[in-house]
Amino acid sequence: MRSTVRRLAFGPEEYLHPLNYMIGATVLDGPVDGFALHEGLVLAEPGRSVWAFPFADHAPSLLFSYRTSDIDAEFSRPPIESIRAAYGPEPTGPLLEGLLTRYEQAPDALFDSVQQVKMPRWHRGRVVLIGDSAWCVTLYAGMGASSGMAGGELLGTMLQRHPDDVPGALRAWEARMRPFIHLQQESALPGRRIFTPHDRKELLLRAGMMRLMRMPGVGKAMGRRMLNNKDMQAKNIDVAAP
Repeated sequence: MRSTVRRLAFGPEEYLHPLNYMIGATVLDGPVDGFALHEGLVLAEPGRSVWAFPFADHAPSLLFSYRTSDIDAEFSRPPIESIRAAYGPEPTGPLLEGLLTRYEQAPDALFDSVQQVKMPRWHRGRVVLIGDSAWCVTLYAGMGASSGMAGGELLGTMLQRHPDDVPGALRAWEARMRPFIHLQQESALPGRRIFTPHDRKELLLRAGMMRLMRMPGVGKAMGRRMLNNKDMQAKNIDVAAP
């Protein structure tokens, strides 16, 4: 997202568009206290949430996601202090305190603002940006790695289809890729409501949807409907199809 190549090749113009949310993430060294290795959890309140994403064969990843009105202020102090401030001022219970402590003690952790990258062009000469450096869709879209791989595969396809015309291949690549990326960036906005509800209304809507998804029959019907909605169809587009 904060690409050095982009700055060197495209100049110092700022292409970042903030969503006014922050994230802190790391991979835990073991299961969440009181949970099995393959179990995860979600703690969500208006403007802030904590997620532990489980895996079958190793410890969960941990994500703090919260809303802010002043991104610069979040970077003015150590990450753990900003995160603790965002999840206060109430005293933390043992579960949240344990997660905060493990984030603070993690040997490798991410702390950054949530921003999308929007550029008028993704290539200059023979320099091409792919993935977050070109079009960061944010983790709320759930398509960062997939869109990066799709962009690389499509670039190779277009170079094959235009073997003697690199500029033409790059133009064709952008023309085919841009509608796909636009849809992914749009999907980040409703996706954010699932990750971190903005206010009490979004929290209640999220909770109601989660309860419905767990109901026999209703959950399956909702799942089928979600698979057929615009956002999910956009995630499954074959961008290389003729």
